[in-house]
Amino acid sequence: MRNGQIDDYDQLDREVVSLGNDYAQGFVLPQHKHRRAQLLYGATGLMHVSTHSGEWVVPPQHAVWIPPETLHAVKFVGVTTRSLYIEPACVAVLSKNSRCEVIGVSPLLRQLLLDAVDLPPLYDSVRDRALINLMLLELAAMPVREFDIPLPQQPALLALCQAFLLAPVIHDPAERWASALFMSASTFRRHFLHQIGMSFSAWRQRACVVSALALLITGTSVKEVALLLGYDNGSSFSTMFRRVTGQPPSNYHPT
Repeated sequence: MRNGQIDDYDQLDREVVSLGNDYAQGFVLPQHKHRRAQLLYGATGLMHVSTHSGEWVVPPQHAVWIPPETLHAVKFVGVTTRSLYIEPACVAVLSKNSRCEVIGVSPLLRQLLLDAVDLPPLYDSVRDRALINLMLLELAAMPVREFDIPLPQQPALLALCQAFLLAPVIHDPAERWASALFMSASTFRRHFLHQIGMSFSAWRQRACVVSALALLITGTSVKEVALLLGYDNGSSFSTMFRRVTGQPPSNYHPT
């Protein structure tokens, strides 16, 4: 089904509902939630997904897993999407996380997602049910990408994190954050780890990688991205990016 809304199909007696939608450049879906889990796949363009606990950048040919009843907002940058809406009873079988995750999409899963939107709403043939079952099996096997930026609940630290995300710099010192929170550097590092579940340096690097993704996909050169993030040159940035993502930044730059 194309260019439909899940509210119109949510009560269908089917474990999986597949929808396809096209979104204009910069279109924003305000905060909302679904009774079903959602797999949101971007065939083209870029998606920014935000919840109270973090932010995710979803490059083309990737998808984001959104658990049932998760409040989320999505900004689309020229995106053609395919979505699976999956009954909560099926989610445990998929062994997906209880929070959003960006996942890789294999060529097989991609083709299944593209084909699924052409199924009748009440698909019932052996072939159609086999397609849905194969799609769920392939989804369960997909790798998770670390394209998320977890956020704290503590208001003062949250404000610092959100300000950093507006202009991330790889060498921003922990001492500056500690001073803003009236803490010693060591106390701040413990506080940050407790609030977010990862060290300050690891979070700072993750935030820069995710911000770099968004810039690269929209056409900013590797050198420009490196300088914007505070690296001395494109080479040092590329080394870090490859170490974190397993791929060179050029893989995400439009040709």
